[in-house]
Amino acid sequence: MATEVQTTAAALTDARRTATLSAAGVTALCVLVFAPVLYYMVLHWRDDPNYSHGFLVAPLAVYFAWERRARLRRCAIEPSWWGLVPLTLAAASLTVGRLGVELMSMRVAFVLALHGIALLLLGRPVYRTLLFPLLFLFLMIPLPQSLLNVITLPLQLVAADLAVDALHWLRLPVLREGNIIHLKDTRLFVAEACSGLRSLMALGTLAVVFAYFFRRNAIERIVLVLSAVPIAILVNSFRVFLTGLLTIHFGKAAADGWIHQTEGFFTFGLALALLLAEAWLLQQLAVLRSRPGATA
Repeated sequence: MATEVQTTAAALTDARRTATLSAAGVTALCVLVFAPVLYYMVLHWRDDPNYSHGFLVAPLAVYFAWERRARLRRCAIEPSWWGLVPLTLAAASLTVGRLGVELMSMRVAFVLALHGIALLLLGRPVYRTLLFPLLFLFLMIPLPQSLLNVITLPLQLVAADLAVDALHWLRLPVLREGNIIHLKDTRLFVAEACSGLRSLMALGTLAVVFAYFFRRNAIERIVLVLSAVPIAILVNSFRVFLTGLLTIHFGKAAADGWIHQTEGFFTFGLALALLLAEAWLLQQLAVLRSRPGATA
C-alpha cells in the first residue's frame, strides 16, 4: 500500500515537472517568435519618455509570479483546452497587426499568447494564481499614436485651464486661448510634452504596484488605482501654474532648461507623495472600521 502511494506521488511529481518544463519551453519559443516585436517595443520604451516605465513592468510581473511560488506548488496541474481561446485571439491579433502594420495588435498578441500557454498547459488553478502578473504585462504595451492624439489635447486644455484659474486667483493678468496661455510680456504654450500624459502613465503603473503591495481589499485597490488619474491631472496643472508664475516674475528663461526639468521632477515627486498619503489614509480608515463598535 505504501509502495503504491509512493509510486502515485512520484508519478504526479513527474507529470508536474513535465508540464512545467513544457510550459517553460513553449514560453521560450513564444519569446523567440515574437523577438522582432519585442525588440521594437523596447526601442519604443527607450525613445518615448511616455513609456519609459515599460522597462519595469516585465521584471515586476516576474517578481509577482515568483512571490506566488508557494501557492503555485499547491495548485493542481490540470491542462485546459480553454487555453486555445486566448491563443486563437493572439493569432488573430498578430495577423491583423502584420497585415495592417499595427504594432499594438502584435504586442497584445504576445501577452495573449502567454495567457493561452499558461491556461492550456498548466490549467485553470495555476492560471488563476498567475492572472495578476499576466494582466500586469499589458501595462508595458504602448498605446497607438492615434489614441494618444485623442487623449493628449484634452489633457493640455485641462492643465492650461486649471493653471489659468489659479493665476487668476492670485490676481495676475493672464488669458487662455486654447492651449496657449498669454502672460503680461510673453506667452506659454502647453505642448504635448506638458500634457501630463507621461506622469499619468507612470503614476498609473505605480498605483497598480502600490495597490498590490499595500492594500488587500479589492475596493481599496480600485480606489487607489483610479485616483492616479485625478492626481496626475491636478499635479500637472500645478506644474503649468508654477511655470506661469515663475515666468511672470523671472522671465521666459524660467519656462525652459533645467528649471523646467526640475519642476517636472518636483511635481512627479509630489504626485507620488499624494498617492502614498492616500494609501496611508485608506489604511487608517481600514483600522478604524476594524475596531469593535466601529459600525455601531
